[in-house]
Formats: sequence, C-alpha cells, structure tokens
Amino acid sequence: MSTVAITASDVNKLRQQTGAGMMDCKKALIEANGDFEAAVDILRKKGQKVAANRADRAAGEGCVLAAVSADKKFGVVLSLNCETDFVVKNEEFIALTQDFLNMALDKKITSKDAFLALDYKGISVADKLVERTGVIGEKIEIGSYEVIEGNFLGSYIHAGNRLATIVAFSK
Repeated sequence: MSTVAITASDVNKLRQQTGAGMMDCKKALIEANGDFEAAVDILRKKGQKVAANRADRAAGEGCVLAAVSADKKFGVVLSLNCETDFVVKNEEFIALTQDFLNMALDKKITSKDAFLALDYKGISVADKLVERTGVIGEKIEIGSYEVIEGNFLGSYIHAGNRLATIVAFSK
C-alpha cells in the first residue's frame, strides 16, 4: 500500500478551497490519498453528517442584510441564521451572507426555494449551507428571504446586522 506525502501547502490549498479546518483538511487528504476532489467530497459528506445531527437545533441567531437593485425597483432582505451569536460576528459568515444577498439581487430571485436552488461557486446554495454546517459545526439556514418590488426602493441595515428593512415608495 503506497501513501502519498501530504504537505502543509496541500492542506492549506484544500482549506482555502473549502473553508474547513486544518486538521479536517489533513485527515480528508490522507483518507483520499492526496486526491483533492476526493478530499472535497469527504469534507462534504462530513458536512452532511453534521447537518443531519444538528437538524433539530434552533438557528435563532443570524446576520440580516438588505439591498436594492441599481435601478431602485427590486430589493431583497436576507437572513442567514445559525445557532450562536459567536458565529454571526465571524467575518466569513457575514461575507457569505453578503455574497448570497448580492447573488439574489443580481439574479432578481423572487422566492426562497428558487434561491436555495441557485448555483453558488459550483454547488447549490442549499448544498453550500450543508457544507458550511460541517465546517462551522452549527446549523446554518436561510431564516428569511423577502423580496419587494416598487417604483422606488430604499434599504436600511441597523448596526450589527440584526435588523434590516426595505421600503417601497409609490410616488
């Protein structure tokens, strides 16, 4: 049985690609005998197991963001929820929420189900949530997805990303 030497740069490359922890990346690479695609698959399966174990947990904390299109006629309020406020304050979590919001706004997605089915960097949004659940170790879900259309929209996000709103003006 031959084994492939796993270097620190290999582990870092997988970590950058998946966001998983260093030890999880190293274990996945060892199990996959150095095959990056197989290691990514191993990490995804781990995320699915963690997500299944956490499915009944309450995801009562969240990052809430709002934005309107450049023409001010379409707006989205999105809440990415998790279990603890510790995760909500994480820059990567906030950046993921912003990425999701930008994608929803750019594609003018009008329903939560359609949003969850969207492609996000090669996997669906729903699968990305499962993947992040495995990485973070907490249940992650889209808590709220609201869309508004009108003649002129304005948005507001309260400090701390805990409250956001969009208003449509008709005149």
